[in-house]
Amino acid sequence: MDPRKILEESVFVSKEAPSHRLSLLDVFRLSFRVFRVKPLRTVLTILGISVGIGVVLFLVSLGYGLQFILVGKLASTEDSLISIEAYYPDETNLTINREEIDNVSSFPEAAEVSPVGEFPGESKYGEISSYIIMKLIRTNYFRLAGLTPDFGKILSEGDKDVVVSVSTLKLLGLSEDETSIGKEINISVFFQKKDSTEVDTKSIPYPIKIKGIVNDELSPPFILIPDYLLDSPPPYYQKIFVKAKDINSVEKLRDQMLEKGFLISAKLDLVRQARNIMSIITIVLGVFGVTALVVSAIGMFNTMVIGFLERVFEIGIMKSIGATSQDIRNLFLMESLIMGLMGGAGGIIVGIGSAELFNFALNFLAGQLGGKPLDLFIYPTRFLVFIMVLSGLVGILSGFWPARRAASLSPRNAFARK
Repeated sequence: MDPRKILEESVFVSKEAPSHRLSLLDVFRLSFRVFRVKPLRTVLTILGISVGIGVVLFLVSLGYGLQFILVGKLASTEDSLISIEAYYPDETNLTINREEIDNVSSFPEAAEVSPVGEFPGESKYGEISSYIIMKLIRTNYFRLAGLTPDFGKILSEGDKDVVVSVSTLKLLGLSEDETSIGKEINISVFFQKKDSTEVDTKSIPYPIKIKGIVNDELSPPFILIPDYLLDSPPPYYQKIFVKAKDINSVEKLRDQMLEKGFLISAKLDLVRQARNIMSIITIVLGVFGVTALVVSAIGMFNTMVIGFLERVFEIGIMKSIGATSQDIRNLFLMESLIMGLMGGAGGIIVGIGSAELFNFALNFLAGQLGGKPLDLFIYPTRFLVFIMVLSGLVGILSGFWPARRAASLSPRNAFARK
């Protein structure tokens, strides 16, 4: 007699067949059988998911990195983030006097003020002298303006030093790197009285050491000088930095400054705009990455469907000896989940590895061209967790239809297809 006929008429295909639910550990163990039976296909499927996840991680981490770099450039200190830069329009020919500074300092929302006076001056190193813009500041200027020297240190209260720009070093014939730190220069500042051609020259009677260097070649040559080094304060200032008491006071402080006729620039606004722009860029990059992930998921779905078609007879045998439909469904879902999670872990390795390799090559090229190294990629922990959750979800979705078909397959139909 045909064995298929015997099987079809046996008790195993009856509705009253005994059922023995598989434990989660049993399902987990059985799901690894696919790695032994079809190792190459399984590995290639996992590799496909890894590449898709890796592309997502590479592009999104690049977006995070670019956002961090841009925001860091706009606000290198916390105080600069809640500070406002205020100045009068050039066409008004107005300047800021000490009375106005005291008035702004009295605002309830203002926590700190740092005026800046820009005047022409002369600097001399050895036999070389040059006319340079002298910026008379208070030492809190660096915090409120968010300026950090590329070489050396910022000025502290009581320092008798200055911070210069790279273009200033060029004019004075000094090296444009940290070797110029500690060099001594002589400084004179020219105060021109308003509505007058008369010039009041203030010279610092002793050589001043260079404590910091700012690499700002786009700006005219300048020297940052603590205003207390002069025997008298500047007659007026061109701009003022005002720090708000907290982030909630920035907008109200900005409105008060606008009412007084100032033009203002708040880094908080710039940072918000930059974050919005970079968030959009990150989303766009993520969409490109998700496209690659979808292609990988289709490949995984195809693998699961082929696996189901190849194992129809096996499913019939498992059901005929007592496996339930839920056991079969759980087995297929566990296989797809494991492949998805392994693809996610591999994707993290691929994504971070390719990102670090790209960053290394870019920094090597920048070093050869005299640039500064940058870290273009950031991998937030919550995003890595999201990657693993996403890869598991992709695995479950890819295996859902084959698992459902396998669960609904009866032993009679399974043996009939063999």
